[in-house]
Amino acid sequence: MNISLKQLNVFMSITQHNTLTAAAQAIYLSKAAVSMALAELEKQLGHPLFDRVNNRLVLNQEGHKLLPLADELLSRANNINQLFDAEQAFAGQLKIGASDTIGNHVVPGLLSQFRHQHQHFSQSVFISNSRLICQKLRDYELDIGLIEGNTPHPDLIATPFSHDNMCIIAAPEHPFCHIKKPHITDLSPSDWILREAGSGSREFFLRSLAPHIETWHEVFELNTTEALINSVAAGIGLGCLSTLAAQYAVRDGRVTQLDSHIKGDNIKMQRPFWLVVHKDKYHSPLLKSFIEFCHQWDN
Repeated sequence: MNISLKQLNVFMSITQHNTLTAAAQAIYLSKAAVSMALAELEKQLGHPLFDRVNNRLVLNQEGHKLLPLADELLSRANNINQLFDAEQAFAGQLKIGASDTIGNHVVPGLLSQFRHQHQHFSQSVFISNSRLICQKLRDYELDIGLIEGNTPHPDLIATPFSHDNMCIIAAPEHPFCHIKKPHITDLSPSDWILREAGSGSREFFLRSLAPHIETWHEVFELNTTEALINSVAAGIGLGCLSTLAAQYAVRDGRVTQLDSHIKGDNIKMQRPFWLVVHKDKYHSPLLKSFIEFCHQWDN
């Protein structure tokens, strides 16, 4: 058996792009070269690694067995290439996934400090909701995820690295804004604008606030924070989101923050930020350093 790094690189590219054409474009090879490399790899292993579904290649059970090992071997090969490069302490690009609030309000400052401290300037950041970030971690499309909602998936390991304060916002003219020292139960009945399924903000509302509100109704489900804030400002309903995300709209008077004086039993408007990696992910020196940096980071 003579498996090459080129074959493993082709394999990893196909897992991320699902078609030979897209995979070939990503690694600057011809479609024929990619097809030949995959065919030779599958021949040497004695198993197909993908199911052919129409024009797409879907990773099968045998492919999932190879995935973590291929990822590790390519990472180690990259480390070898840079081992004697004195100008670069860490090898490779760091692929970071971040959920909406963290990606927009935490990652810029965190990465700025990391780049300055470690002199590593090759990172990519993918911002989406927590569910999609976790899916990409399971598919080895990302090295690490920084998310707002915890994940129970057995293939992922999540540890808290910071925290966030949540808030309830309303249009300035909303009737609830005129209640002095309201209790959480005073928010019944109420209309709410929530983020989409898979969002950490939605998860927090459903877990921590909704059980204390006797009657509430979901008006909209939106997939961007700005759309949520604009809908709240227009008087359509209440919103629950991070104080980091709401701060500018509150400062500008577009919305009012209610929970600064809301009372209630066991109401905690704080949530952890989670650092998530695949349990089988190879921890390169770069990834190890970034994980340590996140846990020691002081925002």
